[in-house]
Amino acid sequence: MNVITILCDTLRRDHCTPYNRGKPLDQCWSAQQPDWTVRTPNIDRLAQRGTTFNQAWCGSTPCMPARRDIYTGRYEFLERGWGPLEDDDKDLPRQLSGMPNRSILKMVEEGRHISGLVTDHFHLWEQGSGNYHMGYTTHEFIRGLESDAWRADPVPLDCPDGDRMEKVERHWRNAAIERHTIRDWSAFRVFETASGWLKRNAAHKDFYLHIDCFQPHEPYDPPEEYLREFWPEGYSVSFPWSGGTPYNKWQDAGYSKDQLRFAQARYAANVRLVDDALGQLLDQLDALNLWDDTLVVFTTDHGTYNGDHGRLGKMQTHEHDAVGHIPFIMCHPVHGHGERRDHLVQLVDLYPTTLAATGCEVPEELTQSLHGINLLPVLEDAQSTTREYAVCGQFGKSVTLTDGEWILHQSPVDFTRKGNQPLYWYGLHTSRFLPDYTLGPSDGTRRACHCESWPTPTWLSNKLEDPNELTNLAENTPEKLASMQAALAQKLDVLGAPQEQHERLGLQANR
Repeated sequence: MNVITILCDTLRRDHCTPYNRGKPLDQCWSAQQPDWTVRTPNIDRLAQRGTTFNQAWCGSTPCMPARRDIYTGRYEFLERGWGPLEDDDKDLPRQLSGMPNRSILKMVEEGRHISGLVTDHFHLWEQGSGNYHMGYTTHEFIRGLESDAWRADPVPLDCPDGDRMEKVERHWRNAAIERHTIRDWSAFRVFETASGWLKRNAAHKDFYLHIDCFQPHEPYDPPEEYLREFWPEGYSVSFPWSGGTPYNKWQDAGYSKDQLRFAQARYAANVRLVDDALGQLLDQLDALNLWDDTLVVFTTDHGTYNGDHGRLGKMQTHEHDAVGHIPFIMCHPVHGHGERRDHLVQLVDLYPTTLAATGCEVPEELTQSLHGINLLPVLEDAQSTTREYAVCGQFGKSVTLTDGEWILHQSPVDFTRKGNQPLYWYGLHTSRFLPDYTLGPSDGTRRACHCESWPTPTWLSNKLEDPNELTNLAENTPEKLASMQAALAQKLDVLGAPQEQHERLGLQANR
């Protein structure tokens, strides 16, 4: 069958109707959310046609590490951080389409699959990560978001003062030149372009289309009519603001309650914008009658703090529920329509699932090292199993383990820049995006120095009683803490994680 993967960056689960069930946000998981309801009728259309997973977890964070999980079927964060695909990665597009830039007629003759990428996510193209598009048969880049180096025209800018001397000044310049109507916001352009790709390529057998939509990721600058749904004054505010938010506790960043709520409103409006734009693609699937032979996957790379734990933005602390627990919906032509599953699933599962759906085999050299699980049997049979534990994390930071009922965020023994050791970077490429550490000489393994972890203690929560993980039970339930730590140590061994992770995380006694 065909496969379409839709990835919307930084999408919170509680802002999607299949998960919030029409409730105000403060009645879902986090009482620290606003009291408004976010409607996503098009995401709901997907849920009605598909299977909604209640226990989906990201894996590697943030943006590009999550994508490498999808492209390789392996968790990246235990071995390296933000960076490009490595030369020896058996990345998903190449497994489907073969080597790029070849005759399409020859590809089809050999039984290869046509693949396409449609995205406005400029990180896929920038230095330090810019080779994720290369394996596709076709790729289309919608320009202009965040610091995309697109336009330099000397035009008047409607740019918040806080962004004028920052990299996102480029975003406001691009917007001033290119945006004239709501349809010019990039989410609409992404799904319009993807709809056109489907119309032109629907005749190909077992094609793969990957749609990577940067919004609702910041900058949070939705059209004013969307913003007024949550903030009636629109952009007429008396306080300073910027397109993003600080990755920090909002009070420590000097935010007032109004500034916090304004940020929350702009995020909610961005989600509404994305949902409306998504409707174009679903209408095209209807028009082309593609639902009968297409697997559609809808998800995100991670969530974000939006007032939860007193914070705004992602990263900065453990992968608590607001960041690690993600929306995940799969629409199969036959199975699981309108159903829900409680299986633990993760982004690494998209690799083997996509290969299976298109009739391809997992590369032989990955059969013993793949972390992902083919989810097609789970769609067909609710009694099928996936994994006992899901893991999440960011390179050099804490590691998260959950069974869906309990969650452990295991901090390193020493979080400081000099003490977060031993830690090694595995791979030949270096990260140019997050230079908060230095790497030693390259022979495929490099010591990562001066890499500070989150200055937060090991954390244990009971998610059945405390879904937003506000209470740390690590000190009060030592037996449960020990059992979760033992499970994490065993999981690291099963995954083939670098052995020094046990020492860095203080897990030697739990093995």
